[in-house]
Amino acid sequence: MKRLFILLFCLPFMSLAQNTPLVIEGASPNVYLTHIVTAKENYYSIGRMYNISPKEIAPFNNLALEKGLSLNQVIKIPLTAENFLQSGNAPADEALVPVYHIVKDKEGLYRIGVNYNKVSAETIKHWNNIKGDAVANGTHLIVGYLKVKSSLSSLANMAKTKPADLAGVAQPVAIAKTTEPPVVKEPAKKDVPPVVKEVEPIAQPVAAMGDGKTFNGGTFKSNFDKQAKPTVLNENGSGAVFKSNSGWQDGKYYCLHNTAAPGTIIKVTASATGKTIYAKVLDVIPDIKQNTGLLIRISNAAAQELGIGETKFDCTLSFSK
Repeated sequence: MKRLFILLFCLPFMSLAQNTPLVIEGASPNVYLTHIVTAKENYYSIGRMYNISPKEIAPFNNLALEKGLSLNQVIKIPLTAENFLQSGNAPADEALVPVYHIVKDKEGLYRIGVNYNKVSAETIKHWNNIKGDAVANGTHLIVGYLKVKSSLSSLANMAKTKPADLAGVAQPVAIAKTTEPPVVKEPAKKDVPPVVKEVEPIAQPVAAMGDGKTFNGGTFKSNFDKQAKPTVLNENGSGAVFKSNSGWQDGKYYCLHNTAAPGTIIKVTASATGKTIYAKVLDVIPDIKQNTGLLIRISNAAAQELGIGETKFDCTLSFSK
């Protein structure tokens, strides 16, 4: 009778634990979920729950498989190509459980996607049925799906149907063993944020890449006036360029900026040429050494229209806040 009472007492807590949303931690390629060991659990039962081999769980936690686990021990469950899906669909015997990221202050969709295998901002918006680029602090965003065996995992009851992949938009490989997923060209007629790479300037002239096209400031020029608010900020400082596959054929220019919210349109005027472009903010400027002192980074297609090449440049910015 006593054992029955204990079991009945524990069941609500076990059920609660199994229905708690899965929250991703870390950054690719080392992303994981956190699990708290309950009574009678071991590497093998936990492995069945998360569809991962015990031989991967133990070394990921710097533990020895033969030593077992302790009650209430906190362990990390690696998300790998075998159990974490970001493109395509699961086999018939597997269920897909949403894996969430909780948005922190000043985080944008671009930076969130980069942290989790460079999944595109458009894909994140598609999975979460959101339209804009700005997301409120504390929002739970789906950034992928845990693949579990329907007949073996207690998490299968949390499964959801994954929306069909965006037509024409290449999806990332699910946490591949490599650290650099392929860069894909932007499809026509899609406002897809570009793939950004922090690399050295290319040797060839940027004008050759865009065939010398200009777009009179870019596609987002008309959005700048629509965003006008009582508070318009002007800034002066140094800018730099990042490589992108966007803007060469359609004039969709993007930028990174530390104070304007994602989705804001910034008017950028180059001091040396007097030319102006309008760029949409993707995210903050990465906090790395080569970005020290920068006011903005713009895509190389935007730099071509400004006539500044791919070197650092002085500029004036204007945007609403």
